[in-house]
Amino acid sequence: MTPENRDPKRTAWLVDDTVFDAHVIAPGLVGGAEEEEYHPERPERLQAARAAVASADVAWKASVVREATPDELARVHEPRYLGALESLRGGQGFLDADTYYAPRSVEAARRAAGGVVAMVDGLIDTEIRKGVAIVRPPGHHARPGEAMGFCLLNSVAVAAAHARARGLSRVLIVDFDVHHGNGTQEIFWACPDILYMSTHQFPFYPGTGDATETGDGEGEGFTVNVPLSAGGNDAVYRSAFERVLLPVAEEYAPELVLVSAGFDAALGDPLANMRLGPLAFHWMAASLAAVADRSATGRIALVLEGGYDLRSLERCLASAIVGLMGPSSGGAPLASPARAPDDPDVARAAHAARRAWRCVD
Repeated sequence: MTPENRDPKRTAWLVDDTVFDAHVIAPGLVGGAEEEEYHPERPERLQAARAAVASADVAWKASVVREATPDELARVHEPRYLGALESLRGGQGFLDADTYYAPRSVEAARRAAGGVVAMVDGLIDTEIRKGVAIVRPPGHHARPGEAMGFCLLNSVAVAAAHARARGLSRVLIVDFDVHHGNGTQEIFWACPDILYMSTHQFPFYPGTGDATETGDGEGEGFTVNVPLSAGGNDAVYRSAFERVLLPVAEEYAPELVLVSAGFDAALGDPLANMRLGPLAFHWMAASLAAVADRSATGRIALVLEGGYDLRSLERCLASAIVGLMGPSSGGAPLASPARAPDDPDVARAAHAARRAWRCVD
């Protein structure tokens, strides 16, 4: 059945584009030997993500994918940086030790940001209130004035700022990538209209995201970090959500939920040391969808960030989609993970958040 003939509650926007595959490290850029051309942020990640999308019993409706406009990008990125990035079209090289660009990378980054912006328009303007964006390059490390950590443009930040420009008063960004989204935090550090919340391995790359980092000025309290020690499992993440993130989200009552959905906290990911299974991603997505149902008329989207073990990425994204859409989107309903009692990292984050959010115990 076509999406138009399906219940809007069983239909979701999908952002995908072949240009995202064209962001690939160029032959010879690293060194010359074939085995040296490997980079963890590679097009094969999209094959895993597409397999996850295909496995879901969801009526996918293709979202418009276009380049974000200069005005849309300038809400979160500095004009000087945007101009420098434009000058790189057609070239190849590295912007830092981790972040490469290839001849179509700038196009891919701008279409990723523009695709997520268009999806937000769909969430606002239509009865389809859920979305999944499988975009590359990722975005949450991209700072206002520089690329960083595989990221060229901060797609989620661009989309959140666009939602505010469309008239929404409260936008929630939840980032469960294993790396702290330092770029997103920096962009909205002093902004009271966008709440940024993150769970991440700590101390770890990029070195930011301590529980004491809570925003500044009018934005004080609108950054909530739950830094977790290496080895965190499903139970630790459930504790972080139930004790800190979900109570704050409920009190905030967002009108839109955007999820920086990284899957590199999964067990076996080569770039981190967490131990999450598919159940955790199902439960986190379902919990955030419930928040969106209560205050945002269901408006929520998952936007792909990290995740570098291909099998884990496919399994965990598929599980998150089931959680996002409900159990009829593929497979049997999954139980909740056990909750870790009195986790010291979560307790410390709760103490920091309690200064701004009385709902945190």
